[in-house]
Amino acid sequence: MRRISGFVLGVLLLLTSAIAAMAARQSAQPAFTPPRGLTAMAIPVPESNPMTRGKIALGEQLFFDKRLSKTRTMNCETCHVPEKGWTDGLALSPRFDGSLNTRHTPTLYGAAYYPDLYWDGRAKGLETQILAAWKSQMGADPEAVAAELNQIAQYKTAFEKEFGGPATGSRIVDALATFVRTIHAGDTPWDRMKQDPASLKESPAGRGFIVFSDVAHCTNCHLPPLFSDTLFHNVGVGYDKESPDPGRGKVAANDPRMMGAFKTPSLRGVALTGPYFHDGHAKTLEEAVDFMLKGGIKNPNLDEKLQVYPVTPQQRRDLLAFLRSLTPVDATRPYRRPTLPSGT
Repeated sequence: MRRISGFVLGVLLLLTSAIAAMAARQSAQPAFTPPRGLTAMAIPVPESNPMTRGKIALGEQLFFDKRLSKTRTMNCETCHVPEKGWTDGLALSPRFDGSLNTRHTPTLYGAAYYPDLYWDGRAKGLETQILAAWKSQMGADPEAVAAELNQIAQYKTAFEKEFGGPATGSRIVDALATFVRTIHAGDTPWDRMKQDPASLKESPAGRGFIVFSDVAHCTNCHLPPLFSDTLFHNVGVGYDKESPDPGRGKVAANDPRMMGAFKTPSLRGVALTGPYFHDGHAKTLEEAVDFMLKGGIKNPNLDEKLQVYPVTPQQRRDLLAFLRSLTPVDATRPYRRPTLPSGT
């Protein structure tokens, strides 16, 4: 009996050790890993809002929940539709009260990598930007929304588990920001083609990248792998109007060179995110490309990096093929929305 008990005890100890080792491996794994093409770029995450799998799932539910808006008719998806490249396909989007925004809704692809959000960079970090958009775009009263969510059992349990307490306005923002940090246009045909460099020379996208980098010099601002430098440049958008939008110049008032400058958008997923530029005036990708190839619109603060770069019709076609190759391979699949907690 003692031998059997000792044997059983040994087996239990081995099982316990194995379970502990498995748990340790799982806990050591990051809550989220960027997709192919972006794996070398660590996602900036503030110490005050660490990423967890549970917080990502909670943020996703909140993203699609219309109870977060004043009118209960809007959610984050209203302006950031997954199948539209996390934009809404409109030049200018309506707010909760029906008034129109003055700038085009930017994509959420790669938003995690930008230290300064909005087209003019006035918001520092995702948490700041999300709170501002939640209140202005959706008309929300964050604490009133939090009080309502705390009456919904599933939400209450999720907040207790992830934050150690009930929902608050700031915790809702943290959960939303955590989910948005997982939205990326990775694993594209381009990312897959790069694994076979020999084939790139024979493909339109491969030739297009040469045009992109060496002929049109797009990499002056659209640096791979994000295909953005996350900075601000004046390319002349709006300077065909009497009163151009000052953009970054209003935020960085001490730097006159920033007048008319706007955030460099990531080109990942760009084929999905039209219309283009901060005013949404370019309806098609072709129109946006032609605007840039022609050197934008001249003005006193036009970025010196932007010049006229002549290309042949074939080079233009290849350039467009490259840009379209930056579309995620799963972008044609319908996004699977989460099931929302039931309640008031």
